[in-house]
Amino acid sequence: MASGRIRSTRRLRSWIVEQVNSGMYHGLEWDNPEKTMFRIPWKHAGKQDFRSEEDAAIFKAWAAFKGKLSENESSDPASWKTRLRCALNKSLEFSEVTERSQLDISEPYKVYRLVPLEEQGVMKVKTEEVRRAVRSTRRKRRNSERDEDVACRKIKDEVTATEPISMSAQEMVPSTENKITLQAEVETTALKSDNNGQDGDNIQLNLTIEAVPLSIENRVMHSFHVSVHYIGQEVLRREIISNDVRIAYLPPSPIPPSPPSLNGTGFSRIPLPDPPSDMDSIPSLAPRLQALSKLLPFMERGVVLTSTGVGIYAKRFCQGRVFWRGPHTTTTEPCKMERAGEPTLLFSKERFRQELDSFRSGGNPPQSEITLCFGEELFDGEDLSEKHIIIKISLPWAELQIQEVQTFRDSIAILRSLASQSPSGEVTLNFEVSEPVITIP
Repeated sequence: MASGRIRSTRRLRSWIVEQVNSGMYHGLEWDNPEKTMFRIPWKHAGKQDFRSEEDAAIFKAWAAFKGKLSENESSDPASWKTRLRCALNKSLEFSEVTERSQLDISEPYKVYRLVPLEEQGVMKVKTEEVRRAVRSTRRKRRNSERDEDVACRKIKDEVTATEPISMSAQEMVPSTENKITLQAEVETTALKSDNNGQDGDNIQLNLTIEAVPLSIENRVMHSFHVSVHYIGQEVLRREIISNDVRIAYLPPSPIPPSPPSLNGTGFSRIPLPDPPSDMDSIPSLAPRLQALSKLLPFMERGVVLTSTGVGIYAKRFCQGRVFWRGPHTTTTEPCKMERAGEPTLLFSKERFRQELDSFRSGGNPPQSEITLCFGEELFDGEDLSEKHIIIKISLPWAELQIQEVQTFRDSIAILRSLASQSPSGEVTLNFEVSEPVITIP
């Protein structure tokens, strides 16, 4: 007779509650008076103001509690954070409350809810015959997806080989050297004038050139920021550091999903979640939630995004229709991503380079966000909050280059403004070069 067993995570729950109550960890605290939700600090280890001893303390404590932290182990906040995050996400006793999380502030945090036992569900006992059928179905699905991954990589290689890389190495390859920053201090000093013995004002600009090591994020060229929105509400946000990512719906299954492939053919994956439970409490959304639940299974095989030297390509594998818009879309009509045929070019790096040059010369800033709409047509200018499934994709490396050009333009504007205030129309620049200070966490 087949039997079922639920993996117990009470050890994690008890440990978390104990740590929150202790008040020992910076940023780890209850989020509501009932003590059913708690905040956990979520600052990125690549941030300039990241403090390992404070911001990563709770993650390090969990690694030590699990016996995964040796005495001679070097500081690795990212691995500690990943270990606790995976434990929380796998546990049925915790649920992330995305609408209460604050990730865009100086001290970011996530909010998790302690899920009551009656909401955690009961594992049903399956007969061995049903289990074999389910295993067979999952095996076929894995084989199919593996073939799709290989096919997509083959297409990617063909695209890269046949289309020239228009971006210069200097512009598109992230530097491993130091980033140069300028610190300015303006002084107005009275100088003796040769004109009738009158004094004049001369503006001096003291500049300190400081070499600052680039952060890990700035050195990553191939990366994606992906956010998932259901009927106008953000339900998921992920950062992917990889050339490829698959966005797809993962249907519920009594058998745990297989681990990622280690043979080089697997993709980073972003699973489309089921609608959050708090959306059920809004009566006006009931019909749309029903439509959303029916739509998700058609997105099972999803869409694969691939970054090449030419640009960002997408290949649709799901049965459901997918429409898209991007900064280089040439029509206001819906752009459908075909299931058959060649991958779709969503973002051109050559066009982006031209727009960046124009911006540097005084033009408008380039745009880099890509929008996918699952199951519905998407016209230019439409209200995205009215769509059932919207995927927003931003490119951190492109946003960084836009920001750097904007900083350059701002600096030139400051110099011009100072020059216009000087009676002689000139500004004296005093340079001081300082050695870089490299801090290893």
